[in-house]
Amino acid sequence: MKTDSRLFFFVSDLHGSLERYNKLFALIEEERPEAVLLGGDLLPMFYITDWNKGSDRQDFILDYLEPGFARLRTILGDNFPQVFLILGNDDLRADEVGLLEGERRGIWRYAHGRHLQLGDLSIYGYSYVPPTPFRLKDWERYDVSRYVDPGCVSPEEGWHSVDVSTAQLRYTSILKDLRELTGDDDLSRSIFLFHSPPYKTLLDRAALDGKSVDHVPLDLNVGSIAIQRFIAARQPLLTLHGHVHESTRITGSWRDLIGKSHAFQAAHDGPELSIIRFDPDKLRHATRTLL
Repeated sequence: MKTDSRLFFFVSDLHGSLERYNKLFALIEEERPEAVLLGGDLLPMFYITDWNKGSDRQDFILDYLEPGFARLRTILGDNFPQVFLILGNDDLRADEVGLLEGERRGIWRYAHGRHLQLGDLSIYGYSYVPPTPFRLKDWERYDVSRYVDPGCVSPEEGWHSVDVSTAQLRYTSILKDLRELTGDDDLSRSIFLFHSPPYKTLLDRAALDGKSVDHVPLDLNVGSIAIQRFIAARQPLLTLHGHVHESTRITGSWRDLIGKSHAFQAAHDGPELSIIRFDPDKLRHATRTLL
């Protein structure tokens, strides 16, 4: 029987877990989605080198991630999904080179800072998050101003795996980036692959209850103000997020609405694979499963 349904997968924050990736690969082979979107923090932590019993972490893309998808491409043939991915704040920007090589070999499409097409849908990718307490700053930017929350480290003070100019660190922001990325584009049929969730939503609640820095209580919501304002003003069809692992456990919801825009959160603070299945034309029927 002919069906007009479309199946998309969204996952995020796999952090190099072979168990999670193996489950994802098996599910792709079984269910044959049209598209798979990966929302950042895909690789082993940069300070962990034992993802495969001591092998160099730089080989994770070449020795595991790309062969895993290449195997699926061989098995599925014309049914191999379009794969879109970005990196996240726990991934080194130096590893972007490996993802671009995989794109050149036709394994996936690297979406950060780009406007890509999937049929009638526009796919935009954006990796940056507002400043965090962590030292790695490859994928951190000032949000709407040069303000940094108490306890956080500015992009200018942290460490980078690639060279970045002082001017870029000081004067770029998520707010400016999103304006440049989208211009006057019609976003009514767009899907945004963000790493950061939008600020003060059901998707960005951190486990910071009762914590303070120099007697200043910490904000319990750690998402991006710029991303929240952008969604509210431009109303894309769907935005996809990760980054804050515990948010769904705390708020009880992996989804939210900002105006008419649907927003989904795939990060998870347990060992399971968190996978969101959705049809872009039937977003209210999207589901989240832990495997």
